[in-house]
Amino acid sequence: MTATLRLALAQLNMLVGDIDGNTDKAIAATLFARDELRADAILFPELALSGYPPEDLLQRPAFGHQIDQALQRLRDAAHGITIFIGHPQRVHDALFNVATVLRDGAVIASYRKQLLPNYSVFDEKRYFTAGHASCVVPVAGVGVGIAICEDVWEPAPVRMAVEGGAQLVLVLNASPYHVGKGRERQAVVAARATEHHVPLVYLNLVGGQDELVFDGESFIIAADGRITQQLPAFTETIDVADFTVDEDGRVQPLPRPLPAPLTEEASVYQALVLGIRDYVDKNRFEGVVIGLSGGIDSALTLALAVDALGCGRVEAVMMPSRYTADISRHDARAEAEAVGVAYREISIEPPFQAFIGQLADEFRGLAPDTTEENIQARCRGVMLMAISNKKRRIVLTTGNKSEMAVGYATLYGDMAGGFAPIKDVAKTLVYRLASYRNGINPVIPPRVIERPPSAELAPDQKDEDSLPPYAILDPILEQYIELDRSPDDIIEQGFDAATVLQVVGLVNRNEYKRRQAPPGVRITRRAFGRDRRYPITSGYSDNHRLQRRRAADQTQRGSHEKD
Repeated sequence: MTATLRLALAQLNMLVGDIDGNTDKAIAATLFARDELRADAILFPELALSGYPPEDLLQRPAFGHQIDQALQRLRDAAHGITIFIGHPQRVHDALFNVATVLRDGAVIASYRKQLLPNYSVFDEKRYFTAGHASCVVPVAGVGVGIAICEDVWEPAPVRMAVEGGAQLVLVLNASPYHVGKGRERQAVVAARATEHHVPLVYLNLVGGQDELVFDGESFIIAADGRITQQLPAFTETIDVADFTVDEDGRVQPLPRPLPAPLTEEASVYQALVLGIRDYVDKNRFEGVVIGLSGGIDSALTLALAVDALGCGRVEAVMMPSRYTADISRHDARAEAEAVGVAYREISIEPPFQAFIGQLADEFRGLAPDTTEENIQARCRGVMLMAISNKKRRIVLTTGNKSEMAVGYATLYGDMAGGFAPIKDVAKTLVYRLASYRNGINPVIPPRVIERPPSAELAPDQKDEDSLPPYAILDPILEQYIELDRSPDDIIEQGFDAATVLQVVGLVNRNEYKRRQAPPGVRITRRAFGRDRRYPITSGYSDNHRLQRRRAADQTQRGSHEKD
């Protein structure tokens, strides 16, 4: 007779540090899985009780005590179902990343994560001690092995579980999103399944946490490497997976219809929306305020904010100067009307004139330059922050990755704000996302997408007066920042040497600006912030041509960047 196993998959959105709230959510999910879904067991994400990543909260003694109390609450609340729950656990002087197995008020087993990632956005070796043993527990007659996230990226932990009797392996994950990450995960898990002839369940966290977004997109892979079931991306959900067990003990997941794969633009857009929503809601802001310029970056940011929060929680402010074109004012108003947000215009001319008047003696005999441009940007920053303070609405900045990379942004001006939704989105991708969003329903005027980008801080100003065209700039930035290619390597690919050296010089000397920028959603494998940590003060150069150019470049400082 064929046996069966029903597993509930709790792809949940947890809040770091909210141990009571996370535990409430876990208890509710467990009771729902037991009573409504009739599941034999329920699986939660990695570090579900603490949220991921808890970072230095792990070093607070009270944090560990609250985790212990949470486990006891979960033990007491849910009988009649097996629970696989992730949490930190301190044993004497060592801290482990653990998956505990609970059943009928008792701890059945505990598994300690063996492979601790310490690259990219991960710092697990700073906090955790590695485990060394496998863990296999019986559930409905099936030997169930456990792995935690990084454990599945190498063969040994799964092999140890199978050697210990696992017929099915459950993987608890808190794997953050970047473009293409879903395909990478599926390929790795499929390799583990086919190597060891065992099905795997990959259960991932969902939700935004500061710069990180966890996309969920949990899945099940059969022993032959086929995906048999997948949960939706960027959506909190509880679903069931059913398995059969034949007379030879082989476990087979029952297939379910698979969702259509998301395009790159759709997945990035959804990641940005989720990142904005969770940052604003989890930090308990009333809403957001955005400075609209009539340009594409602020138009995209506005659309993202409305999709994340609803039009009633978004306010748009156009702050024209003497250089603002009438077309920009018209387009900004059209953008606000298209999404139904509160909109107003506040001129920066009076405060700009006041600053120039106050600085007249200081500036006497000095020619106008980027200083006056930056004062305009800083007038806008002061206004937006004042609205934010008064209305408890966080300022969303509108700068993109291309601008942040080369320092084409003003400290305490357009960089002033609390969250930077598109700071990891290259300018060329901004255009693609705007077109994608208009494909759902048009909210960004076509003219905004077609117009040459401009900061409008000087007469007839265009971005390309100071920077290479974005179609050239963005591939150079990708090579240098995300792939760590040297300037020589990039030049050898056919890029103009002078352009490459200009771009690399701008990236290197603007680290001080990026260090002061607000956090923003990470959507690439190498974002500014947690990913890329370069010293501000540095004499290093990885290219001899760059060294020869340094003195010349430094004399041009300020002629092609904002400060």
